[in-house]
Amino acid sequence: MHRLSANEQALAVWDEALIARYDLSGPRYTSYPTAPQFDSSFRGSELEQAIAVSNQRGNPLSLYFHIPFCSRVCYYCACNKIITANRRVAAPYLARMEREMAMMSALLDPSRPVHQLHWGGGTPTYISDDEKRQLMAAIRRHFNLLDDDQGEYAIEIHPGDTTVESINCLRELGFNRLSMGIQDFDAEVQKAVNRFNSVSEVRALVDASRTLGFHSISMDLIYGLPLQNRDTFNRTLDAVLDLSPDRLSIFNYAHMPHLFKTQKQMDARQMPGPEEKLVMLHQATERMLEAGYVYIGMDHFAKPDDELAVAQRQGKLQRNFQGYATHGDCDLFAFGVSAISSIGDTFSQNHKEIADYNAAVDRGELPLARGLALTDDDLLRARVIEGLICHFCLDFRAIEAQFGIAFERYFSEELEALNAMAQDGLVVLEPSGIQVTPAGRLLIRRICMVFDAWLKRAQAPQKFSRII
Repeated sequence: MHRLSANEQALAVWDEALIARYDLSGPRYTSYPTAPQFDSSFRGSELEQAIAVSNQRGNPLSLYFHIPFCSRVCYYCACNKIITANRRVAAPYLARMEREMAMMSALLDPSRPVHQLHWGGGTPTYISDDEKRQLMAAIRRHFNLLDDDQGEYAIEIHPGDTTVESINCLRELGFNRLSMGIQDFDAEVQKAVNRFNSVSEVRALVDASRTLGFHSISMDLIYGLPLQNRDTFNRTLDAVLDLSPDRLSIFNYAHMPHLFKTQKQMDARQMPGPEEKLVMLHQATERMLEAGYVYIGMDHFAKPDDELAVAQRQGKLQRNFQGYATHGDCDLFAFGVSAISSIGDTFSQNHKEIADYNAAVDRGELPLARGLALTDDDLLRARVIEGLICHFCLDFRAIEAQFGIAFERYFSEELEALNAMAQDGLVVLEPSGIQVTPAGRLLIRRICMVFDAWLKRAQAPQKFSRII
C-alpha cells in the first residue's frame, strides 16, 4: 500500500461539511479493545499466566510509572490525580510502588531489557529530586535498564513546577525525552484554567534540556479552553514554534463536568464554540505543516527527523497507552494507581482509588482491579485499527498472511460501511487495501470505529471525547 509522503501530507484538505458530518464522539484507540471494555472478572492467575507467556516470547520491556500527585488543580484535567500541597504523601506512595515492582519483577525474566520508560501523572515532577533518585534506583534494582542512552526514557513535566536544577537531575537519572504540558501561553486563559507557565520559564527549561543532550522535547497544547480564540491561540503558536519542539500535540478539550468535577470551576460560556474551535485547529495544522512538521495523526506533529516521523515513513509506527510509539514490540508493565499494563495478549489495570491500591499492596497482592484477555478477533481488529491510525493505509494481503483470513469475507460488513466514506472522499477502497485520503486523516478515529466490534455491541452509550 502507498504511504503518504511529506509532500502529500502538505496537501491540506479541509472540508467543513465533511467534518461536521463525521465529528462524533469516539475512542482515541490507545488500545483495542478500549479501557471501558476491561472487566473485574479478570483474575491475577490470568495475569501471571500472561507474564509467563511473555517471558517465553522474550520481548523487551516498556515500563510506566504513574505519579498521581499535583500541587494545584488544572480545571480542565481529566487524569487520575490527587491534589495536595502536602508533599510528604509522596514517600509512602513511592514505597508501595517499589513493593509492587518487587512482586511483579519476581515473575519476570530479569534479563529482559527495558527499551522504553515513562513517568506520567498527575505531575511526576511533584516529587523532590531526592525522591526521583530513590524511585529510579528502585527501578534499577528490579529491572534491566539500559546504560547506553539508547532507550526511550521519558518523563512528563509541568514547566511551572520544574527548575533547571531538576532538569539536570532528570538527565543524570537517564531520562532523554521530556514532555511539557504547555496548554496555552495566554495569561487570561491560564487564569481561567488555573495552569501557569510563562514563555520565559519554558525557554529556560528547553535551553537547559538541549544543552544537556536530551534527545527530544515534546509539548502539548489544548484548544477549546475558556477565553481562547483564533487570535490568542495563534500567539501561543508563535511562541511554541519559536521554541521549536521536536514533537507537538494539539488536543481538543473535552468538557465533561458530569464526569470530572473540577471542570465545573470553568465558565462554559467563555469557551469557544465549535466553529471557532475548528478554525483554531485548521489554523494550527496549516502553521505546523508550513513550519516543516509532519502530521503524524490524531493531533500529533513531529519534525521530519524525529523518531516518530521516521518510524511512520518506515512503516514501523505503533500505538500504545502513551500514544504513538516507536517501541510497540515491548510488553508494557505499568505501576501505581490506575496504571494500565499490556502484557502478551492481555490488558490489566490497577485500582483507580488510592485507598484500594494501598490496601492491595499492603496485603502483599498485585493491585489488579480489572483487565481483559484478548480473543483472536480482538487481536485481528487491533492490528487493522493500528495500521489505519498509524499509517493511514491497510494492506489486505499482509493482514491475511498474518491472521489466516480472507479479508473481504471476514470484514464484508465493515467494507460495506466504508463505501459511504469512500463516496465522501475519506478513503479509497482498492482490491488490495484501504488508503485514507488527506481529507480522511483528520477523521481517522471515525474510520477506525467501523472496525470496532465492541462499540457495536455496547449496551449503553459510551462516553468519549469528540473526534475534532
